Amino acid sequence: MTPIPRLVGMVHLLPLPGSPGYGGSMQDVVETAVADAGELASAGFPALMIENFGDVPFHVDSVAAETISAITMAVGSVIEATSLSIGVNVLRNDVLAALGIAAATGATFVRANVLTGVMYTDQGPIVGRAAEVLRKRQHLVDDVEIWADVMVKHAAAPFGVDIRQAASDTIERGLADAVIVSGSGTGAEPDIHETTIVRASVPQDTRVVIGSGASIDNLAGLMDVADTVIVGSAIKVDGDANNRVDPGRATQFAQIAGEHGLT
Repeated sequence: MTPIPRLVGMVHLLPLPGSPGYGGSMQDVVETAVADAGELASAGFPALMIENFGDVPFHVDSVAAETISAITMAVGSVIEATSLSIGVNVLRNDVLAALGIAAATGATFVRANVLTGVMYTDQGPIVGRAAEVLRKRQHLVDDVEIWADVMVKHAAAPFGVDIRQAASDTIERGLADAVIVSGSGTGAEPDIHETTIVRASVPQDTRVVIGSGASIDNLAGLMDVADTVIVGSAIKVDGDANNRVDPGRATQFAQIAGEHGLT
C-alpha cells in the first residue's frame, strides 16, 4: 500500500440530496468542497478526508443510493482538482459504501467509525462488520487503507468493554490498518492517558491517529503518543466544524504540524 501522509485535513460536505438540510444544488456542494480542498492544499496539507458531515441525522449503517452518488461526485471532483491523498468517511458507518467510492474515484483510505464490536450512539447501536468490510476490500480495492476508530466519538461502549482489548481486537481481529482515537465529540480533545493505552495495546508499527480535538496548542503533546492527525474544527472559521475552512488557521496549523514532521 502507498503510505498515507501523516496530516489530514477535513472537508465537510454540505447536506446532500435526500438529507433534511439539502439546499437543492449539487453544484454548490461540489464547488464548496473543491474550494475548501483548495484552501487546505494551498495551506500545505498533504491529505484530506471527505465526509457527509451535513447529513444529520445520520443513518445507522447503510446510506441511500443518492448519498453514495453525491459523495462519489464530490470526491471525484476534489481528486481532479488536487494531487492530494484522499480519504472517505460515509457517516455514520457505511464502510462498504466508502470502499465502493474509493474504487470508483481513486481515494486511498477510508474511515470506519465502528469496525469491530458494538457502540451505542445517538443513531442507536452500531455493530461492526469487519468480516464484510475486509472481504469487500480484498475484492474491490486491496490497496486502500482502513482506519478504524476505537471507542468512537458521539458514542458509548457497552458496560465492561476494555479499551485495551478493543484496540487490540480492531487490529488483530478486525485487520484495520490504523486505529483512531478521538475525544467525546466533534472537536473534543482525546484523553492522552487513553491514547497512551491504545498505543501500548497495538503492534508497534500500527499507525495511531488522532481523530478529533487537535489544535496548535496541544499538537506537541498529541504527537508524543500518536503518529497521524486528522484535523477539522481547528482549521475552520471560528474553530467551528460547521463553518468553511479558514485559510489563516489552516496555514498556521500546517506550519506547526510541519515542525513536528507531519508534512
